[in-house]
Amino acid sequence: MFSADLSTRRFNGCTVVALRGELDLADAAAVTAALTAVAARDPVIIVDLAGLEFIDSSGVAALARGRAQARLAGGDLVLAAPQRRVLRILAIIHMVERFAVYATVKQAGRFRERAVPATRQLALLPGAS
Repeated sequence: MFSADLSTRRFNGCTVVALRGELDLADAAAVTAALTAVAARDPVIIVDLAGLEFIDSSGVAALARGRAQARLAGGDLVLAAPQRRVLRILAIIHMVERFAVYATVKQAGRFRERAVPATRQLALLPGAS
């Protein structure tokens, strides 16, 4: 049985993965697998942490693995709306320096332009072939 609940939706051209409950060793592998699957479809990911009440080092590692997969696919994974308790844990283990962390999903949605791979950015320029 999962102590973390995961759902996905689209927002501003990104996939938002909402986590609720507790993300610990019991669910870390499943969350890693889910983030890897999302990154394969859309590597521009916002993880909405508003409903996440607790995270341990296994959960943080799952987020880091998901981010690595998103980056390998040419995108990125950012965090949005962490509760105070979760943000404190991320700060204690210095993950706030490694992840982009936004106060809201709406603010995080603005990162999309920076997450477009450089090769795609060149193709988007006027006159580029």
